[in-house]
Amino acid sequence: MEWRMGNIMQAKKMWIAGEWCDSEDGATADVIDPSNGELIATTPKATLGDVERCVQASKSAFNDSSWRKMDPAQRGRIMQKIAAVTYAEAKNLAKIESQNNGKTFREALSEIRYGAWTFEYFSGLSDKIEGSTIPVPGDRFNYSLRQPLGVTAHIVPWNFPLQLALRSFAPALAAGCTIIAKPASWTPLSLIAWAEAIEAADVGLPSGILQVITGSGGLIGDALAGHKDVDGIVLTGGVPTGKAVMAKASENLTPVTLELGGKGANIVFQDANIRYAAKAVCFGIFMNAGQMCWAGSRLLVHEDVHDELVEAIVTEIAKWPIGPGMSEGVRMGSLVHQTHRAEVLEKLNLGLSQGGKLVIGGNAISGDLESGAFMEPTVVTDVSTDNLLFQEELFGPVLAVTKFSTEEEAMAMANDSDFGLLNGVWTTDLSRAHRFARDLESGMVSINEYPVTFPQTAFTGWKQSGIGVEQSKDALNFYTKVKSVNIKL
Repeated sequence: MEWRMGNIMQAKKMWIAGEWCDSEDGATADVIDPSNGELIATTPKATLGDVERCVQASKSAFNDSSWRKMDPAQRGRIMQKIAAVTYAEAKNLAKIESQNNGKTFREALSEIRYGAWTFEYFSGLSDKIEGSTIPVPGDRFNYSLRQPLGVTAHIVPWNFPLQLALRSFAPALAAGCTIIAKPASWTPLSLIAWAEAIEAADVGLPSGILQVITGSGGLIGDALAGHKDVDGIVLTGGVPTGKAVMAKASENLTPVTLELGGKGANIVFQDANIRYAAKAVCFGIFMNAGQMCWAGSRLLVHEDVHDELVEAIVTEIAKWPIGPGMSEGVRMGSLVHQTHRAEVLEKLNLGLSQGGKLVIGGNAISGDLESGAFMEPTVVTDVSTDNLLFQEELFGPVLAVTKFSTEEEAMAMANDSDFGLLNGVWTTDLSRAHRFARDLESGMVSINEYPVTFPQTAFTGWKQSGIGVEQSKDALNFYTKVKSVNIKL
């Protein structure tokens, strides 16, 4: 499968009920390359009628039982084939994702291979979803079953358009569920291309198990979240969107998994490896142009090494070429859209009006890159804890730096956030590392590297960073229902 993009505009379709189709009324939405603002594709703009058709196809496929009652080991073998196709198509998919999202080809390739790895991991768990026997009083036999949840709707974000889709598809399929995928309006192309590749490879996935519907996030996402025949909603997105989806899902008591925002802190002590920490801090805030929920957008640094670390960060980021994601050697691509860049710059300037010292960056990039959504990597020091740069998620390449003097002060600063996704700790003191791992108010803590995750480790947030677990065997709990069976002997 090869997509020719560049100057050739693609008219893409949705995948519903085992066929590629346009929207009910034929309406389309434009998809642009954020590195230059050029139109590269159109996708169907689905209607509420398309949503209904999609849900009913997914429900019929689930009730047909060919997937949910398939030998779980055979489900795993099909998932292994899906992983193999994803690996084989990874470079082509990465080109599409780079051009549609703005990120570098290198980042996109790594993320898509990670998605394939996630499928491999959950393929091995498909026949290990087990119930248990329970000792109860009297002459009885009691056991539990874990059965598939049903129709699951996956509302996919624009920052990791394919990898985060595959992250939730894999446990859903392993459990025997059906999938309706709604990619972000700005970045639908890599997910469509992936579905095309899976369909073309004929891996054995029964018709109707996977649907891909495109269109307005507000209209389609809202309709899926409130649909009585959708059994579970999975969303990765911002806090306001998560709250809206949760409210809509509550109308039918539909369970949700929400992976929302973050305001991660890298906490660097005076005994840390400063050179290595500087590289990791840059990676944790400037990769994907800072458009990551788990970005280390706050840097809390001990006063004794503050100046040394800031200097090392500025030196490191100066080495990062910026440009179109497919260009050779580029380390930071464009933001996803000029509209989003404007929002990031607006918040940055408001934060600077509240205090802080701009050390580097702070502007949109002009010149040869003026037509794209590029922004300078930005570092602001002397940021107080009440500054919006410390408290709010900008979702862009902006690092807020704050000094601390004591462990207690560092812990209080790190936990002074409505978010609790990932925090990093940099120290060679083993006791200190474990104390911070225990007491930081976040679902994930990383010691002496940032950021890092694996398919077998839980990706989970506390506070307003979300509800539920992605990745790891714990993710399967969402996609299964527990049934208790009691037998009087």
